[in-house]
Parts: sequence; structure tokens; C-alpha cells
Amino acid sequence: RKAIAKSGLQHLVPPNPSPGAPCGEPERQIRSTVDWSETAAYGEHIWFETNVSGDFCYVGEQYCQKSVSRRKCAACKIVVHMPCIEQLDKVPGDPPTFVRHHWVHRRRQDGKCRHCGKGFQQKFTFHSKEIVAISCSWCKQAYHNKVSCFMIQQIEEPCSLGAHAAVVIPPTWILRARRPQNPLKASKKKKRTSFKRKSSKKGPEEGRWKPFIIKPTPSPLMKPLLVFVNPKSGGNQGSKIIQSFLWYLNPRQVFDLSQGGPKEALELYRRVPNLRILACGGDGTVGWILSTLDQLRLKPSPPVAILPLGTGNDLARTLNWGGGYTDEPVSKILSHVEEGNVVQLDRWDLRAEPNPEAGPDERDEGLPLDVFNNYFSLGFDAHVTLEFHESREANPEKFNSRFRNKMFYAGTAFSDFLMGSSKDLAKHIRVVCDGTDLTPKIQDLKPQCIVFLNIPRYCAGTMPWGHPGEHHDFEPQRHDDGYLEVIGFTMTSLAALQVGGHGERLTQCREVVLTTAKAIPVQVDGEPCKLSASCIRIALRNQATMVQKAKRRSSVPLRSDQQPVPEQLRIQLRRVSMHDYEALHYDKDKLKEASSRLTRAVVSAAVPLGTVVVPGDSDLELCRTHIERLQQGVRRAEQAPASSGPALSSKWCFLDEASFQEHLNYVTEIAQDELYVLDPELLGTPARPDLEAPQTPGPPSPPPSSPRPRCASLSMRKVGTLVGWWEGVWPQTTALPRVPPTLFPGQSEGMLCPQKVRLLFFCGFWA
Repeated sequence: RKAIAKSGLQHLVPPNPSPGAPCGEPERQIRSTVDWSETAAYGEHIWFETNVSGDFCYVGEQYCQKSVSRRKCAACKIVVHMPCIEQLDKVPGDPPTFVRHHWVHRRRQDGKCRHCGKGFQQKFTFHSKEIVAISCSWCKQAYHNKVSCFMIQQIEEPCSLGAHAAVVIPPTWILRARRPQNPLKASKKKKRTSFKRKSSKKGPEEGRWKPFIIKPTPSPLMKPLLVFVNPKSGGNQGSKIIQSFLWYLNPRQVFDLSQGGPKEALELYRRVPNLRILACGGDGTVGWILSTLDQLRLKPSPPVAILPLGTGNDLARTLNWGGGYTDEPVSKILSHVEEGNVVQLDRWDLRAEPNPEAGPDERDEGLPLDVFNNYFSLGFDAHVTLEFHESREANPEKFNSRFRNKMFYAGTAFSDFLMGSSKDLAKHIRVVCDGTDLTPKIQDLKPQCIVFLNIPRYCAGTMPWGHPGEHHDFEPQRHDDGYLEVIGFTMTSLAALQVGGHGERLTQCREVVLTTAKAIPVQVDGEPCKLSASCIRIALRNQATMVQKAKRRSSVPLRSDQQPVPEQLRIQLRRVSMHDYEALHYDKDKLKEASSRLTRAVVSAAVPLGTVVVPGDSDLELCRTHIERLQQGVRRAEQAPASSGPALSSKWCFLDEASFQEHLNYVTEIAQDELYVLDPELLGTPARPDLEAPQTPGPPSPPPSSPRPRCASLSMRKVGTLVGWWEGVWPQTTALPRVPPTLFPGQSEGMLCPQKVRLLFFCGFWA
């Protein structure tokens, strides 16, 4: 207030308020949402209830009416009492041609002054009512309330909109639309027009007048963002996170889906270039937005990012957005959306018609959706989901927590398992994929659940397709290849899903004709129903544009500093035994020498393991697929008389990378020209006199201190042996148990290392 008074711009300071509203003015409406009506006021606040102590009324001590109820603006974070809202004056004048700072007085402020670099400290913070800082609610810059820090020219200077200027929609883009002319005058003008022009028709959406229009200024550096929040998702998480987006962004680019859906907003911003969308909700919310984009036929279609607030969030997991929102800072989320990669997602049509060959049956409701993004399934899982939805609709008060929901799911699944409600599924269906009848194969398998899968994730993060690896008939699963994966599940394979198992891979196809002979429970992207005997056709509909979260980003994301990713990487493979890795993992040069020595010892000539060529943005999961293809050729060559050398065993892994985390890391993060793989079933390197270390009397000196390698994956037989040995040995001993030599080949009986102790703990807990 002192700095503004000295600058001569006292019109920014609220004048002496009157006791009540001036005569003739309408009473101000207190709003908690953005007003898009014709009577919307310029710069109106968005009020939410607040109970935070220490926030004083913004109108000041002299004019505050000291009421109990208080409100806080989500856009500028000022706090006022309910009766004091009428005292807030708006700054008069026309909207500026550029974005000015929106300066707000602060009695408490975090961070440091942008001018002097000092913090905003007070001796008695709780009791002090002095204004200590002046900050901009757009760019978040803050200054001390001193003339030496807050300059006069800063009041009128343009605002940069802060660190997220690339995704913030400037207020100068949003303009009021003029009302159409008087209908009487318009009718006189229409008489002069031709008959064809007079009879031209407009759609209801095109002919309807809207009070606001968007006039963007194109820029290649901008990626304007629309945020759609489903407040019902994630147990009230949506209603809380919407306030954070209102603070970081323009309030007119944040929309509550409970206030009418996404269609109005998408129509308003349809001409904005480089537009991106952030869907805050579950997979159903994402599907709702994608279906609306199909209806509007936007060209090009804006890419959609996901902030997972639902329960399963399988699509969000597939695109690296995680399985749920874990209070990650909104500022970091906006950076991820801005820097994310644009990918394609297949969307599949569902058309169901009554089966004329089936007998008369009680007709149930139709399919809940005519398109799916994740999966379409029928059988056991759909029956459990249907019972859950019916029970929740009948008694919603009993399903108010995730824990209760999971307990109900478990109980329903167990009762259905005992009753065998889906054991005869194969007798009542016929499946034809790309013209091939799979019915005999399905009847031999006798599955209780069949899933038509579009993305790798299913049932809250499991991977039912798995890694085909050595199977020549199947390709790795992708969400943009135009193929569906058809998987059958028995009760055993369904239970094994939660511990890394997979279902029975039936086929990969582009078109499915599914015929049911009786009413069977089905579900479409988690929406269940009981469908009567029908003929269901599944075919590719289109591809949606999505935003995939980058797996690793630089600490300072500058566009000019981004390093180009090579199109292809040519990587030399080197195989290492467990014995050499434990002895030489601290020295890459010695490890390389050992791998070369191993090659010369096992192979007649010094021939490397092989070379693979992978895309530059490949992760380790895709790299594993290329290595498996290379090994298939090696295994075929082993059958020839002149073999070039043994292939990798089935239990090989990347160094210092767990197999279940391979999809989270790029190849370039651990390798440039050479890639080391660990083969735990390979014997140790044969000794050579010219490479042996000199023998010295006394105990051998230990290698330098360094991190121990992760233990290789064990077979289920060895895990069972470990658990049985653990239960038999551990209770009778007080020291660290000794390891039997049969459990870890190549190691004599002795004390367990800490890594193997942790492995035994894991095995005992899992069992």
C-alpha cells in the first residue's frame, strides 16, 4: 500500500467503502464457479470456504466487519469475510491490449523478494496485520512492500504469466461477443436476400449465440491447456485439486465436469492452435472426453493427458501417468503435460444385435458404451463387477470407502467362485477372429473369462498378455498397432495375475465376431451389464491422440537445450556371468575384459554375443524383445553342425534393472554403444594364467566397497525351496543363517550376504 501510494496510482487501492451497496446496483452474487453467462463481471472472484488461521481480511482492519464465516478466492488467494465481499471494488477501465500484473497485498508470503533476494520474515507473524509483500497472482512474483523493492514502473509493465506461460491462456484471448441485431431489423434485411440464402439452415449449436468468443494469437512456443476435472472421482480429490489449477492457470481454462460436461468448453476453444487437454478423473472420464471429441470432429484433434483420480486407472498406467494421484505438485504436473510425447491410442467400435438363432430370453439393457479404449470382457470378472454396481446402487451409503469396496469385491469373487457361475462359459459362445474360428480352442481351454484387450494393463495394473518372448506367433502388445489381444482366463490364471502371471494367449486380430447363446454378463471399460443373446462385432473405429508422460525429464526444461534423440541405436551385447559380476561389478573395464574372456573361452573364436538395432526412444522392455529375436536365430544356429556359440538362458536380465521395471527406463539411460546382460545360469569364467592376480599368503583382500548387485530372478521351484529352508533353519539359529550350496550355484556354503537375506524376507512374505 505504501509503494502504490507513492507511485501516484491510488486507483489500485480500494477507496473508502460505503456501508451498503449503492442504490440502483444489483446485489453482487457470491460465486464458487466461473461465470460464463452474459452478466459475467470482469475479474470476478471465485470463492471457497476456508478455515485456515492467520489469514486476515483483505479489506483491512478499518473496514472489516469481523464476521465468523470467511471465503478465499482460488484465483488470487485473498481472504475476506462474507459481509466484506461487498467492499471489494473492481478496477474500472477497458481491458488492456496486453496482460498486466495482477498485484495483490500479502500479510504472509513464502519465498524471497525478486528484487533484493531476502525472505519475507516477521517477528510476530501470527499477530502482525502489516502488509509485508506485493505479489502478482499471474506470474507469482513477489516483492517487499517497500519503495526500494517495488518500483513504480512495475505496476504498469506487462506480465510474463510465470513459469507456465506456455500452457496458460492469456485473458486477452477471451472476448465478449456482441449480441445479434434486433430480430425486426434483421427480418427487413432478409427480404432483400435470395431465396437460397434465406432457406439456408444452421445447426442448433452453430446458430446459438454465445456471450464469449476466443481469439487466439498463434505462437509455436505455446501449448494452451484445457483442464477438465471430475469432482466425483477419487473420493473428493477432484474438488480439492480444482482449486490448485485455478491458482496456477486462468480460471476460464479450468472446467468442472459436473457443471454440464466437456462439450461447451471444447466448442469454445476449438479454434485454438496447439491445444492440449488434461483429464482429471478415471478412465471413464477420459472416455467421455474422447467421445465428445469424436462428436465435434475437431481437426486436428487435441492430445489428451491424464491425471488419474479413479480406482483402476489402467489407461493412465499405460501412458506412464501412474495408478493414482499422490499429492504431486500441480506445477510439476503442468510441466509433464507440456513436455509429454504425443502418441496414438486405438479405439474400438462395439455393435450388438439380437441373436436370431437363440430362444426367447428376457431382454436386458443394451451395452453401456458403443466404443472402448481399454478392454471388453465377458464372464467371471464382468459378473463380479455387475454385482458390485447393483449393490452400490441399492445401498450407496455402504460403499463410501475404497477399503469396503475392495472387501466387497473379494467376497463377491469368492462366492461366485464357489457357485461356479461362469464355468460353462465356453459352451454358450462362439468367437471368430479375422475369419478364424477359435471356438474349438476355447472349448478345450474351458475359460471362465475372456478379455479383448487394447492396452497392456488390466484390472488395476496387471499385465495379462505378459511378454511373449519365445512365441513366434505373437507380437509384443501395443496400444497403437490396430490389433486386439484375445486372452482366456481360468480361475488359476486369474489368481496368478496378481503375482505376475498371464492368461492364455489366444490370438491377435483386427476384427472379432462374438456370438452368445444366452444372457451373459459383460463389461466395457469397467461399465458392466447383463447382455441377452447377441451377435457382437468389434472393429477399429479410429485413433485418439494422447499425451504420454516422459519417463525422464531434465531438471531445467528449456526448449533450446533439448538434445535430439537418434532415430536408431546400434548396441553391442555383452554377456556376464554371476561369478564375474559379483567380483568385478565395481570396475566396468575389468567387467568388459571378463566378458571378452568368457566369449573366447566358450566360443572357438572371439565372436561377440551379437548386435541389436533398436529405435532411439526404446525402453528396456522393447529392447528385450529385440534381444529375444536375436537369440531365436542363435538357437536355430546351435542345431547346425557349425554352431557359433551358446545362446542366452531363459533367465537372463539387464544389469541392475529388475524385470518388472524394464518399461520405466530407456536404453539410453544405461547404455550407449554396449549393453551388459547378466546370465545367472552361466558358469564362472575359466581361469587363465596371464589374467590371474598374483597369489599372496594370508586371506584375500576384499574388493572395494560398492553396491552389491541385485539378485537374479529365481524359478518357482527354488522359491519354494528357499521358503521351506527358511522356515526350518531360521527359528533354530540366532546368527545369520548359512546358505545351502544347492540354492545359489557357484557359491560355497557360508554366511548369507545382506542382499540374499532381503531376498529370503521377500520370499517368506510372499509365501
